[in-house]
Amino acid sequence: MAQFMDVVSLTKGIRSMFYIVTPNESSFENVEDVPPYVQQATPFFMGLMVVELVVSLLKDGTPLACVSDVVTSVSAGIISRMPTLFARGFEITTYIYVWDNLRLLELPWDSAWTWWLAFLVVDFSYYWVHRFAHELNFLWAAHQVHHSSEYYNLSTALRQSLTQQFSSWVFYLPMALAVPPSVFAVHIQFNLLYQFWIHTEVIRDLGPLEWILNTPSHHRVHHGRNEYCIDKNYGGALIIWDRLFGTFAPEGNKVVYGLVHKINTFEIFHIQFHYYKYLWRRFNRYKKIFNKFGVLWKGPSWKPGKPRLGDHAEVPEVTGEELPFNPSWPLALKVYVCIHGLMLLGVYQDLFESRLMLSQLTVLMMTGYILLSLTSIGFIIDQRPTAPMLELLRCVLMMMLLRYGYMTAPLFVPIEAFVSISLLYWGLQTFSQLIAVKKKTT
Repeated sequence: MAQFMDVVSLTKGIRSMFYIVTPNESSFENVEDVPPYVQQATPFFMGLMVVELVVSLLKDGTPLACVSDVVTSVSAGIISRMPTLFARGFEITTYIYVWDNLRLLELPWDSAWTWWLAFLVVDFSYYWVHRFAHELNFLWAAHQVHHSSEYYNLSTALRQSLTQQFSSWVFYLPMALAVPPSVFAVHIQFNLLYQFWIHTEVIRDLGPLEWILNTPSHHRVHHGRNEYCIDKNYGGALIIWDRLFGTFAPEGNKVVYGLVHKINTFEIFHIQFHYYKYLWRRFNRYKKIFNKFGVLWKGPSWKPGKPRLGDHAEVPEVTGEELPFNPSWPLALKVYVCIHGLMLLGVYQDLFESRLMLSQLTVLMMTGYILLSLTSIGFIIDQRPTAPMLELLRCVLMMMLLRYGYMTAPLFVPIEAFVSISLLYWGLQTFSQLIAVKKKTT
């Protein structure tokens, strides 16, 4: 019986990734009863990424990703979820407040009609969330994180912004006048999960479904920096909104991915926040108040005298021969980063599963360790001079967390041995660096 339930749970988890669920199995009376579908999907994310890698190797003989990019995308996915350790998601919190105080109508939570209405309205709202995130520069500062990868694979879907959740809630509030929070909480997660599988080049065309659904082909266009791709295909699960509002473009010439202006780094905090610094510099550059606020409220490429969204003809031309940013670094370090990355993913998953049983101080400490780890991994990939010292500090902290039981490991002795070797290696690297610095100064 237990095995049967495991199979049912597995198939339901897979179906939720594609929005193939029924109202009966995903309707709940209270928000507290709604499963954390996104958090539970982590094994499916990893599994599908492995499947995509195998298929791409069998199909073309070449992988669709590099270690640097995949690790950075997963790191962004982790950091984007960290605020929910301390409080309910901002979208749900504000939604519940409006529902409790301002609702005009109470649609039944267990009605299939309510479920399907919520499906459409959440997707319609997401279209506008997404469109405004591209057309308003101060919102683009958050959303640009998702477009920073120059690859296009399933890991790209995980490259999410830490700050976008603090502005997207506005677009969903009208739903709270009638649709119960529990129904909204289901669909806001399913809408996000659906968008995972469309981040791939393995699937080329889905025939007639291309007219209705958002598909990998449509979303490849959205991630392109070709001129014909800019500001197109904003849909979540459906592409019909783009067709209705004139923002649809079919896939044409080879799509070149990434930001119009490359950032050439894998350091996670720079990826998350660099555009805010750029925005501040642009804001201060102008003297006229109209131009200052134009920097914030108009498109990313807007300049005085240009249209609201800027002039797309000024977008740097792409030839289709461009190569993604992928600097060379030692294979041994790639293996090292992957092993430590997997261990960190386990820490992240355990923290979310046990956070209600832990003290706030412990949660805060583990959050700090995860953020330090993500930073250190980015420094290693970028091959920064300070990487050995930072990684040495991280390994010391990891050893302490293992020894004092704050981290659990299925293979405790081998993992402790591996961390000890890591600590020794980075200690020697740091020592040799200090000796080199001392020789330079004498």
